[in-house]
This record gives sequence, C-alpha cells and structure tokens, in this order.
Amino acid sequence: MGDGSRTILVTSALPYANGSIHLGHLVEYIQTDIWVRFQRLRGHDCLYVCADDSHGTPIMLRAEQEGISPEELISRIGEEHRADFGDFEISFDNFHTTHSQENRELANLIYERLRDAGHIVVKTIREPYDAVKGVGLPDRYIRGTCPNPDCGAPDQYGDACEVCATTYSASDLIEPVSVLSGEPPLWRDSEHYFVRLADFTDMLKDWVGMGDGPARVQPEIANKLEEWFAMGLQDWDISRDEPYFGFEIPDAPGKYFYVWLDAPIGYMASFKNLCARRDDLDFDAYWAADSKAELYHFIGKDIAYFHTLFWPANLHGAGFRTPTAVFCHGFLTVNGRKMSKARGTFINARTYLEHLNPEYLRYYYAGKLGPGIDDLDLNLEDFVQRVNADLVGKVVNIASRCAGFITKGFEGQMAEVLAEPELYARFVAAGDDIARYYEGREFAKAVREIMALADLANQYIDEQKPWVLVKQEGSESRVQAVCSMGLNLFRALMVYLKPILPGMAENAEAFLDSSIRGWGDVEAPLLGHRIKGFQRLMSRVQKEQVDAMVEDAKETLGEGGAGDDGGSEVEPLAEEIDIDAFSKVDLRIARITAARPVAGADKLLELEVDIGSESRTVFAGVKAAYAPEDLVGRLTVIVANLKHRKMRFGTSQGMVLAAGPGGEDIWLLGVDAGAEPGMRVK
Repeated sequence: MGDGSRTILVTSALPYANGSIHLGHLVEYIQTDIWVRFQRLRGHDCLYVCADDSHGTPIMLRAEQEGISPEELISRIGEEHRADFGDFEISFDNFHTTHSQENRELANLIYERLRDAGHIVVKTIREPYDAVKGVGLPDRYIRGTCPNPDCGAPDQYGDACEVCATTYSASDLIEPVSVLSGEPPLWRDSEHYFVRLADFTDMLKDWVGMGDGPARVQPEIANKLEEWFAMGLQDWDISRDEPYFGFEIPDAPGKYFYVWLDAPIGYMASFKNLCARRDDLDFDAYWAADSKAELYHFIGKDIAYFHTLFWPANLHGAGFRTPTAVFCHGFLTVNGRKMSKARGTFINARTYLEHLNPEYLRYYYAGKLGPGIDDLDLNLEDFVQRVNADLVGKVVNIASRCAGFITKGFEGQMAEVLAEPELYARFVAAGDDIARYYEGREFAKAVREIMALADLANQYIDEQKPWVLVKQEGSESRVQAVCSMGLNLFRALMVYLKPILPGMAENAEAFLDSSIRGWGDVEAPLLGHRIKGFQRLMSRVQKEQVDAMVEDAKETLGEGGAGDDGGSEVEPLAEEIDIDAFSKVDLRIARITAARPVAGADKLLELEVDIGSESRTVFAGVKAAYAPEDLVGRLTVIVANLKHRKMRFGTSQGMVLAAGPGGEDIWLLGVDAGAEPGMRVK
C-alpha cells in the first residue's frame, strides 16, 4: 500500500504577531497538519515549519499603544500562538519568528543577490502618510473604493481588492482614508526599492506549467495567473521608510524591508533554525537550486499573488529552488455568513478550547475540505450533529460495544483468527483510495469513505448481536471472534483517521495496547492479542457547550460595538419599533475620564465615564482603533440603563455606542461642543 520514501518540507502561511488565532486561521493549519501527518504515516520524511510574521507598522503601533517594545509584544503573542497551535494538535517541527537572526541574514542575502543581478530598481514614489497619527501608512491601513472599473467595490485595502483580486497601489484607490484617523492620507515623495518582477515573467510561466509532478497551483489560481500575466507584472515595492519595525536594508539607511519581503523568507529562516538544532538536516538539501526535496506551501487564496509570483521570482533570482506547489484554500464562514463578533461567530482559538474538544473541529473541517479554493462553512448545528453521529455514534460505538465483552469474558484476550477475513480485506483494500484522497487534499472524500467503512463495521456487529450470543450456552468462542473482529475493524478505521484525530488515535492505541506506526499497519490485524480496559475515546458535543462558546465570543468584544471584522456588508435594518419602545433606552452624554488596556484581552479598553450623576466603568472593544490616551476627555454616548454585565475582567456598567465593522474600523459616536455629561439623548 505504500510507495517510495519521499523528502518533503511543508509550510503554512505565517500568522501575524499582532493578534489571536481564530477559527478562520485554523482552516489552514488543520488542513496542513492533516496532510503532514498523513505523509508521515505513509513513511515519508515530512517536516512542517512555520513562524510568526513579526514585522510591520501595525505591530509598532500596537506596542506603542500598550507602552511596551515591539519585541515584548511579539514575544507575548508568540507564546499565545504556540499554545493555541499546540492545543489544536498542530504538529510543527519548528515554529519560529521572522524577527530572528536567521531571517535577517537570509533577507539580506536574497536582496543582495537580486540587487547584484540587476533585479532591484530605485525610484521616487508618492507614499501615504497619516498627519494626525504622525506615521507612514501600510497598504492595509488605507481603505477606499477599488479602482478596477469593472469592480468598484467599496471599503477595500490599499494593496489588493478582496472582491475582484486586482492588485494596485494605495494611491490608485478612489477616496482613500486612513483607518487610523479616518482622514484622507497625505502623500509625500520618497525613494523606494523595487523588485523588477517582469524580469521573471518567462520563468514564472514555466514554473507554473512545467514538470510531471503535482500541479504547481490549482486551476482557479492558474486562471488568475493568466490574467496577471496578461496585465503585465509590475515592479514590486520592497521598502518602507522609518519609523518601521523590521530589518534595515543593508545599503539604504532609514529604509526597511517591507514585511512581504522578509515574511516568506521566514519559511527558510524557520527551517534554518531547525537545522541548527538537528545534526541530520542540511539546509541546502532542501533549499538549493538543485534540491531534490519537495516543497509545499499551504496558504489562503487572498495571498496567492505573493506566493505564486513574487515569492518564486525572489527565490529563483537569488539562486534558490522554487516551490514544488502552492496550495490555496478558501475562507471560513460561520452559519453561512462572514464571521461576526456581533453574532458571536468571530471565535478565537482559545475561546473554542475553553468549551470544546479541538478534535471536533479537526474532524468537521476535514469533512468539508477539498482541493479547491471554495469557502468552507462552519454550520454550528450541523457541527454538533455530524460529530455526534459520525465519531461517537459510529466510530467510538464500534469499540465500546466490543471491548467490554473481550475484557470481561476473555481477560482481554482477542481471538486467534479473523471471523470474517473477506470483510477485513475490504477495509484493507479501501486504504488505497483513502490514501489517494489524502494525498490530493480531498479530505471530505476520505472522510466519506472512512464513514462508509464504519457503517459496514456497525452493520456487522448489529447482525452478529454479541449481546445476544453471550447469553447462549456454548457460544463463548463466537462472541470472542465477533468482538475481536469488531475491534480490528475499529483499529483499521483509527489508522485511516489518525491524521485527522491524533489524540483519539493515541487513546485507542492505549486501550488496544498496540501503536499505529504506519499506514501499512492495517494489513496486520491483531490476533491472539491482549487489550487493556476500554477508556472513553470521545464525548458527545452538547449544544449547551456551543451556545456557551458563542456567548463567550460575544463577550470578548465587550460592550463597545459590534460588526464584521473588516467587512463591507451593511447590516439589515432591525424590526420596526414604536416610540414607546425607543423611550425605554436611556441614552446619556458621557465624558471619558480614564482609559486603560485590559490585561488578558486583545480587544478591550476599560473606560471610566462621567455621566453627570455618577462615574461608571464600561468595557469597550475599541482597542484596535484607539490609543487609550486619545480617548481621555472625549464626549460620547452610552446606554445608561443597560443591565450591568459581569465579565471575566470585571463588571461593565453600560455600553458606549460605536459604528463600523470592527477591528481598526470602528468609530465612537461623537458629541458636539456644549453638551454636558448626564444629558439625555432624545
């Protein structure tokens, strides 16, 4: 069932060291981890590395807001990321940071090789500047209307449109504004450094289409590449002016490598860091131009341009190997809609972990993932039903129904021969198709095939009825044979499910007293083998757990407004109310007298507000949009008669009113001069 051993290096896109991991991120890391674990189970030498993307203006600004250094911020976020990934069983061989000596050296080397080969050009450009905040603006801190005349989508970032995938300069946006201040950016002249991407047009076309191995990119991405080639590849800006948190360009004082130059180099840097700690690894064997190793990147479809054009061009131009393939995936929706803080469906990894088993999500994602770039929907009702029906009702049910008879009636001793060798042979034969599905990232097909086998196993046990046989005199050997058969079918299922459910597989190995070391283990059933006592492998998902998670997700936003992160959809109007209903809401003018970050909360600020008759404490989810010191003395509006809400950070005694989709895109309601704290808004 196996094939020749392969040498494989796999990466996932680098999470940004400026916030928490959420369920949308985990689509990628779970998908990658399942594929990596499958390759290892097949006997291949498969390494998986990643790192935090730790540079850029957003990190610099957040560190300033928190009154700490950028190094302290990325260290703290890095620890959080490692903990979240570890608890979701993501099996990195190394998780590093782009703010490392390895990354600095490799970034300098790649830049110098590109420069010396004539692929770097210096030219003066107009760059955006926020005069209110006093900083240069990264592309993603500018939003406006897409300049593509065939699109015109509003509220798009300054580097690429999320609707039509057009890439452009922030200066091309129609009516751009800074997300920091809400003001139109100023534009100033500055010298910037560019990679001449057009120099690599022929090479990139060959890279996409060459080779007898797996396709370099999916068909959807290949079509998009054809569009980009037809438009002509543009010079790519790789520099930013100070102040900037990152690496200074070696021959350009005051200029820093743009994050999109050194971030993908983080793949190489993380692997180099791993090589320094392992004597059996050679960096050049994986990254030299003549490397025979396979290199795969798993990424979101929104960063395909960088990974399928800019990245392979930089590698080739600097004398390194190019990726074997780049695998893109779609975005996550929850209950059919974009993740939303207001609805409690913008769920951080840690919030999920406080309520639910991580393997529930690993299995649910696997059951929906395919090789394309379609979005994946997490329907919470379906999530409960599918996990309970498949994992508890089918797979675990096999083991729980058979193990007790073996341990109680036969001291854990399994039968010496298979009761139904032809049925077992069907399970073994299915491994080839399941392996092909895993290899092709068709996880949903693999799951369907495995669950079809689980149905066969349960059907066999239902037909044999060991609970009836055990009551019949002289049927002891038959009971042992039937239940041993059931346990061997269960073990075969666990071999096939181990890439998805490593924790459950480990528990199954413990009670079966037999390790699953490779894909081929399914070919050798357990005969005359002694098992240990059955232990619970998985509990049913309770709807109450999911409801509590959703409520907790809402609470992490605090009381300061809600909406979809970065989204452009306009929420539908609420149901009509009469004046009596409106009059029940007591809106008061409030002056913010103090504002401070909330320890342990990424989104919240603790506000002290004066409402005339008293002072109140209100938690508001506006930390990404406002520095605490900028809020002190400001007049705003609060809901004064809202029932006080006890949160894990304290009690919020009202709700400040704000508008916007969330994150940096949120604005507190302002009040004209002359209004005084305590005045009622009518």
